Amino acid sequence: MHQLVERIAKKDIRALARAITLVENDHEDKLQIMQDAYSIKKNGMFIGLTGSPGAGKSSLVNRLISHIRAEGKTVAVIAVDPTSPFSGGALLGDRVRMNEHFTDDGVYIRSMATRGSLGGLARATKDAIRICDAFGFDVIIVETVGVGQSELDIMKIVDTTAVVLTPNSGDVLQIFKAGIMEIADLFVINKADLPGVGKLRALLRELVHITRTDEHETAIVKTITTEDEGIDTLWEKFKEHHTYLYNTDDGKKRREMQHELEVLELIREEIWRDVNQFVQTHPDFSNKQIHTDPYKLASDWYTKWKKEGR
Repeated sequence: MHQLVERIAKKDIRALARAITLVENDHEDKLQIMQDAYSIKKNGMFIGLTGSPGAGKSSLVNRLISHIRAEGKTVAVIAVDPTSPFSGGALLGDRVRMNEHFTDDGVYIRSMATRGSLGGLARATKDAIRICDAFGFDVIIVETVGVGQSELDIMKIVDTTAVVLTPNSGDVLQIFKAGIMEIADLFVINKADLPGVGKLRALLRELVHITRTDEHETAIVKTITTEDEGIDTLWEKFKEHHTYLYNTDDGKKRREMQHELEVLELIREEIWRDVNQFVQTHPDFSNKQIHTDPYKLASDWYTKWKKEGR
């Protein structure tokens, strides 16, 4: 077993942080770390929060941590922030709203930059969750970047996805058409002290009735994070859905789908890494080919890789 994973199994927090960093940076030990971490997985509860920017996801997570810790459970938070297409940097500022938990040994907060990945997550988010699970955290919360209508990857890696909306979030139908509403296992109407809550709730109920096909009722929870209102109900709904998943065929099918998608994604990564290295290091490859038909060029290099690279 990799020495970092051995230390993780003994709850060494420095080893946890180091392992996630190596995985993020695509270190040569990545596959060994992940295989060993998977072998000691604890099957914690994986929760995802997604929604538009400014909906209050970070503040909501902050309150959730307090309620989870009150039950004696440990929590890891993976907060994903967008990477600037210009500077390549990321603010990684979500943890600022969770500063009251910094000194709590039962809470681990990790910010990750998307590094150009779409779908609201970083490429290494799933791996970070696996490592946190191997460490033994009871609950692992993933907060997406808040890009609005394309954060669909979250449903592939967590047990329960909560879509966070606010009464002033604009035309919900537009968000719904983009598909993000359909990934919700429950809805959170945050900032519920603002006008328009009743209208938003009624619209959500109508949309849920139209689209849901499983037996589980999609809950709609109203919260006001500034007053800690509704957070206890939200946490109970997360636990109810987790119990539902692990006691029904719907949950089994979801886990099988997630496992299949993860395997295919890992295969794609390995193939892409192999092809990219072959092309970039091949003596015949030149940037001057940029003016060539890209479709023919891609086909030619793929064929060359199949003949020479493999």
